[in-house]
Amino acid sequence: MTASDSAVTDAPITFYRLQGCPYCERVARLFEEYDLAYTSRFVEPMHSRRDVVKRVAGVRTVPVVVDETTGITMAESANIVDYLESTYGDRADADGPAETAAVDAGGED
Repeated sequence: MTASDSAVTDAPITFYRLQGCPYCERVARLFEEYDLAYTSRFVEPMHSRRDVVKRVAGVRTVPVVVDETTGITMAESANIVDYLESTYGDRADADGPAETAAVDAGGED
């Protein structure tokens, strides 16, 4: 099972995203880097129609990640990147060298 396998339905992480969103792509790259299985849920482009995201996270912005393993639901790409690095970064380092320099946890693009 690979991180890019968006058809996975039993993955513990659900990733709510918008196609073409640079902030969502930033999070997706980190999923791939850490080889994390996740389920992609593409949301409505129109902000006012993102009711599913509002129900899950209390906001209509994306990206949003729901991690069933840890019980965490969060929005904002910088927060998600920090969370993934602190939660799954060590695991990736144990499996092999991770190229974390490619992911900048600083300001948004």
